[in-house]
Amino acid sequence: MHKIMFPFRVDVSVVTQMTSIQLADLKPYTEFARAAYCSPAIVTGWNCGPCEAVPGFEVSLTGGDSDNIQYYYVGYWPTENTVVVAHEGTDPTQLLSDLTDGNVLMEPLDPMLFPGIDNSVEVHSGFANEHALTASIILKEVKNLISQYNTNSVTLVGHSLGGALAELDCVFMALNLPPSTAIKGVTYGTPRVGNTAWAALFDSLISDFQRINNEKDIVPIVPGRFMGFSHVQGEVHIVSDGYAVQCPGDDDATDSLCTIQSVPDILVGDLLNHLGPYQGIYIGTIYCT
Repeated sequence: MHKIMFPFRVDVSVVTQMTSIQLADLKPYTEFARAAYCSPAIVTGWNCGPCEAVPGFEVSLTGGDSDNIQYYYVGYWPTENTVVVAHEGTDPTQLLSDLTDGNVLMEPLDPMLFPGIDNSVEVHSGFANEHALTASIILKEVKNLISQYNTNSVTLVGHSLGGALAELDCVFMALNLPPSTAIKGVTYGTPRVGNTAWAALFDSLISDFQRINNEKDIVPIVPGRFMGFSHVQGEVHIVSDGYAVQCPGDDDATDSLCTIQSVPDILVGDLLNHLGPYQGIYIGTIYCT
């Protein structure tokens, strides 16, 4: 089996409040996720509202049609000397409908894209199929930029469905790039992607990951754990504006400040929180301004 050695995550053993500096440091990643909803025609020239918030970013590849294939872009961020890959999300009402359907299926990872992974590791079939549509072309561009800029850092970003694709990308990149590559993931309002074996694999490979949930957002609690799904580690829960906490574990936090406790089911959640604000920033198609 193909083995990648990455440092294990330094576990957050108790709920920990994030500092104002830590929250401010998330802003450019939030803007990257927001920019993924903008048309490739705009993103190519890095000429959009969220684009202006991250000056100097150099786009090298854009794609998707926001229908059959979600928008995506790849580029180089000189400030952090990293290659960035961002994926668009989707309409939250449709996503919620799809993810609460009792017929949601999981499947093993494609061995051509995820070499050497045991068949016990399963992910949401729809997410896997969407990811496969762009995985190879994105990987090729990432390799080109790594070589061009002599960097060993790759950052994956996305919101909603785009967050699920970014989560898959993290492991995909870890398995298909040199072991020395530093993989970072930052996602927003991400649904559960796979089973407990997926979560264990992810946690063993990806040490720098934050999945940010906003207040009473419903999307992060679907598909249900009763269907065999589990989140990976790295939850950051925005409790209110300016107040966010890091939560321990994968999907089993017991503190009332963490999503699994504060939003126990979709009846007590608020789908509008899925759009934001993420520290003052809203993410979605109508916010590409």
